[in-house]
Amino acid sequence: MGDTFIRHIALLGFEKRFVPSQHYVYMFLVKWQDLSEKVVYRKFTEIYELHKLLKEMFPIEAGDINPQNRIIPHLPAPRWFDGQRATESRQGTLTEYCNALMSLPVKISRCPHLLDFFKVRPDDLKLPTDSQTKKPETYLVPKDNSVSDITGPIILQTYRAIADFEKTSGSQMALATGDVVDVVEKSESGWWFCQTKTKRGWVPASYLEPLDSPDESEDPEPNYEGEPYVTIKAYTAEMEDEVSLQEGEAIEVIHKLLDGWWVIRKDDITGYFPSMYLQKSGQDVAQAQRQIKSRGAPPRRSSIRNAHSIHQRSRKRLSQDTYRRNSVRYLQQRRRAGRPGPQSAASPRAEQRESGRAKPQPAVPPRPSADLILHRCSESTKRKLASEV
Repeated sequence: MGDTFIRHIALLGFEKRFVPSQHYVYMFLVKWQDLSEKVVYRKFTEIYELHKLLKEMFPIEAGDINPQNRIIPHLPAPRWFDGQRATESRQGTLTEYCNALMSLPVKISRCPHLLDFFKVRPDDLKLPTDSQTKKPETYLVPKDNSVSDITGPIILQTYRAIADFEKTSGSQMALATGDVVDVVEKSESGWWFCQTKTKRGWVPASYLEPLDSPDESEDPEPNYEGEPYVTIKAYTAEMEDEVSLQEGEAIEVIHKLLDGWWVIRKDDITGYFPSMYLQKSGQDVAQAQRQIKSRGAPPRRSSIRNAHSIHQRSRKRLSQDTYRRNSVRYLQQRRRAGRPGPQSAASPRAEQRESGRAKPQPAVPPRPSADLILHRCSESTKRKLASEV
């Protein structure tokens, strides 16, 4: 199958733990060559020991012989006592350090010591037990990577599984109906990274619901103006309210839903399309295509039947007929607004005739007043008229 190597290392944040004594560990999402994704937890002292080992193994690249030849990134030594502030402020440095490690020559970035360090350990799978009086506090890195914005522990949202889910890859997590999970990350792809007391992994958002009541604020309102996207993978519709598209087609997204199935518009046609197969222009297509291979499109929420689910009591979803009508109405208004001159002025009367409230118009329009003519003149014309007066 080929050599084992790491594609990417992403810092998710850090945890404050209290067993056996108070300490901090960093959370890393490690993406391997087989497209699997694993979450590992490492102390900074461990990371620094790896750093020293790499410098000993590669003295030329560490700059020990000639400082000008150094390509191994710098990493500050741990302090005598690392508190929360130091742990927090070090996240930017660790992110840059891991990115630099992955860009080093293969003999370093794929050396056995580095690969073994980021492999999953038994401790990575051992979650806190109910007997612990104080549970870990999880701090996540914001999306904009401005770690200075972290001011306190992130309270993870708790959800419940509404149906059984069988995982199809090592990075996913199986669920049974009624399982309670904490959501670490909500991805627009419709896959959420969750954890329980015994396991972690990616779960389709369509299988999850809030514990108490429907979260009305989760799904935003439709935006019929639309956002431009491009398809990065072809999809053939399996239901009548979906859209079939080829790779490379330009479309507009008018409604982003959390289950990963967005309502898109192609000309005057609207329908559901998997968000994993869409990409904004200028973004990294290769990374998105790797996610498609590792997880694929999640199931739609409407395809999971559970009469007891609180989704049945939540806000009723719009039908495709409603999407089409509202979208066509918006497009007509946009086209009318783009027409020049007399056609734009005639639009209100056309709308009156359509609504049955048209009023008879005089055959000859009234002559505009001198003040109105002067108001419509350009500044240069106004100055010329003023000089003549």
